[in-house]
Amino acid sequence: MTQIALITGSNKGIGYETARLLGSRGYTVLVAARDSSRGTSAASALGATFVPLDVTDDDSIQRAAAQVEADHGHLDVLINNAGLIGDHAEARGLPSGTTREAVRQVFETNVFGVIAVTNAFLPLLRKAPTARIVNVSSEVGSISTVTDPANPLYQLVGIPYPTSKAALNMVTAMYAKELPGIDVFAANPGYCATDLNGHAGFRTAEQGASVVVSLATGETDATTGRLWGDLSLVGSADTNGVIPW
Repeated sequence: MTQIALITGSNKGIGYETARLLGSRGYTVLVAARDSSRGTSAASALGATFVPLDVTDDDSIQRAAAQVEADHGHLDVLINNAGLIGDHAEARGLPSGTTREAVRQVFETNVFGVIAVTNAFLPLLRKAPTARIVNVSSEVGSISTVTDPANPLYQLVGIPYPTSKAALNMVTAMYAKELPGIDVFAANPGYCATDLNGHAGFRTAEQGASVVVSLATGETDATTGRLWGDLSLVGSADTNGVIPW
């Protein structure tokens, strides 16, 4: 039976490459995005199906879940990829200048959206023989890493994005504890060149997507409930593994 995979925010970047790689492996790919024009275009280019989905809108999430249930009856893989840094200037500033709104905007997508989407699709995931959830996180959510003076990420000082990924890591761990029959992972694609960082990353979107796909397909022996992926900024270049909390 063909496996069904839904990827949020998959009209570009790592999400798009994840969709492409899963499609090449024979998965039925559902490209979920809030922008209908971009989502439809991406799905067409990938030979996939577009599912309108805004992770910050509960009604949109419920409609998407209903569409997947009507079309497929179950879901094998949910990839919570949609994420943002935030368009408030304070989102990239020092903690002392951070506003409530800057943090709220980032958490709405990166954390609250993941919880809402996951809960909406859980009934469909439970109908799959072997289901997996992959939350696209980051090594900047690793407190051990960003507080290590010997690590390049020690220079990072900011609240919205890093704390959203630290929260997402805990969200992942808690779902993994509740759902023993469903593998739940936090993926670290590494520092990839995407719109999120103005294409400043040293890894490609495809390289980042390969981490997500490894977890989504079970091509790695990663343990459920852990942050796993690229170790370039954690001391072991050109390899994947567990990133410390």
